[in-house]
Amino acid sequence: MFYLLFYLLQMKIIKNILDLNKAIKNFKDFGFVPTMGGIHDGHISLIKNSQKNCKKTIVSIFVNPTQFNNKIDFKKYPRNIVKDIKILKKCKIEYLFIPNTNEIYSSKRKRIKIDKKDKVMCAKHRKGHFEGVLEVMSKLLNLITAKSVFMGEKDYQQLFLIRKYLSKKYRTKIIGCPIIRDKNKVALSTRNKLLNKKNYYNVSKIAKFLLKTKKNFKFNSKKLSFSLIKIKKDLEKEYQIKIDYLECRNSKNLKISNLKTNYKLFIAYHINNVRLIDNF
Repeated sequence: MFYLLFYLLQMKIIKNILDLNKAIKNFKDFGFVPTMGGIHDGHISLIKNSQKNCKKTIVSIFVNPTQFNNKIDFKKYPRNIVKDIKILKKCKIEYLFIPNTNEIYSSKRKRIKIDKKDKVMCAKHRKGHFEGVLEVMSKLLNLITAKSVFMGEKDYQQLFLIRKYLSKKYRTKIIGCPIIRDKNKVALSTRNKLLNKKNYYNVSKIAKFLLKTKKNFKFNSKKLSFSLIKIKKDLEKEYQIKIDYLECRNSKNLKISNLKTNYKLFIAYHINNVRLIDNF
């Protein structure tokens, strides 16, 4: 009896759409956590949120080629499926979906056009990135008709665009979960695995500085733009980084903020050829 129960509680690994359909066809109340692997505590927090709110949880691991606007970046993206599987088994999820590229893109491709007003921040600096994100998420949500999808707020613009373009179409609730930071205030990210000790130390100092800066914003919108320009120049000089953007935007619509409404401070920068994003 014990061995039967143990077997039933095992995580089911699914590699193709046919098996996926068979596995989840009789379930409606389940949560979905889409990932590109490199499972860390940030992903685990999403899984725990799903398990708390849904009867069953399915996690996907798929490094989506269409959202990379740089082939080298795609090739060097951290992958360790064996380690990921070990971690996810400990999380006691019911299903893990790990399709290959042909499985996801076997059907006719349909790119989703992003409105001009949404082409800000990463959508401006990474041409085609979010079109690729929306394409793969549309395919995954079509396959996995989850009650709720759990995504981290570190990729805040991604979360915003998926809610805007896909949530109504698939009648799925897109739930944003708080950023998970380590003891040094670094936002957890799979890309952090590409950092050496010196780079990691500098990322920590940048995060701590921006967290403090956000709390100390007390000036009007005119002074804000000049202050951000100075902060950007100072950070680039001190840490030898290249900043794509450092902006305050309204957290509801991502318009440039006047600090009179709820806002976030967004940054994207390159450190030793590793591109990181964060928000505060």
